[in-house]
Amino acid sequence: MKIRKLAASAVLAFMAAGSAGAAELNFANFMAPTNPYEAGAFQPFAAMVAEMTGGEVTVRVRSGGELGAGPVEQYNRALDGVADLAIGLPGYTASTFPITLLSELPGVLTEDTGTETLWNNIDLFADEYRRVELIGLWSNAENVLYMRGDAVRTPADIAGKKIRVPSRNAGLIVESWGGSPVSMPVSEIYNALQTGVIDGAMIDGTATDAFKLGEVADSLTFGMNTTISPFFIVMNRDSFDALTPEQQTAIKEAGRQASRLANTTQIDAGRAGIIGFGNLEGKELIELTADEAKAFDDLSASVLAQVVDESTAAGLPAQDVIDALMAQ
Repeated sequence: MKIRKLAASAVLAFMAAGSAGAAELNFANFMAPTNPYEAGAFQPFAAMVAEMTGGEVTVRVRSGGELGAGPVEQYNRALDGVADLAIGLPGYTASTFPITLLSELPGVLTEDTGTETLWNNIDLFADEYRRVELIGLWSNAENVLYMRGDAVRTPADIAGKKIRVPSRNAGLIVESWGGSPVSMPVSEIYNALQTGVIDGAMIDGTATDAFKLGEVADSLTFGMNTTISPFFIVMNRDSFDALTPEQQTAIKEAGRQASRLANTTQIDAGRAGIIGFGNLEGKELIELTADEAKAFDDLSASVLAQVVDESTAAGLPAQDVIDALMAQ
């Protein structure tokens, strides 16, 4: 009840500010301001909103978990009005976004074209965001495998190892290789890897610098099919409704453009992170050969069909979504 009252008060304040000719939106970002997203996508998004609305609407990016620590509650922060806008990952609240998460499965999207494919099919995901307003959606760089201790070149190397995963789908892939998936937000990986709570982590290459995994991981393996985790920016429904139609159009257009920027930023930083890891003293960078990758991919090949079958049994149009995304 207290949260609802706070949210209602925030909306009233927002509307009062809007009637005076200007309004400021708070954007919850759980990542540090040094994360590449800040300069590459979030600040440009704020600048675009201000420009497109003639300064009537501005966005204040509150980074480093200023509006609440950790990434798991980001969707709820926007839903409950703790923030007007929030960035998050559907994988942290997978039961809310089963359709969106179909896009992360191996072979469905590619790094370079995935974001455009999502936007070309954006209506497929609309129902999952009905309680908020979907402002941004983009595909990530492909996830790789950071390991502490034993390096990974074959599925046998990962058997029995505890591997942090960003979503259930990624966990199914790790299980197919013989590993034990551990669900964990990105903010906890460093300590868990350093202390041996986990043996490795599936995450994209930006983690070398953005989350300092270059300090605690001994090796990085890439080349096999993994997942491409989607990200979203969502907006509190009342905050969005308080905007004029013209302002709503502006912020949605800015969100689409910011999605493209975020995708490019992530891919560039991810690839740089992989190379950078290999340049660190004492680290081992392992790019699997085609035959080595096939050993992993043959084991995980059934995961796509498994997820589609489970989703279809739950009443979701999973195969139609997969077909639409892969047809692009």
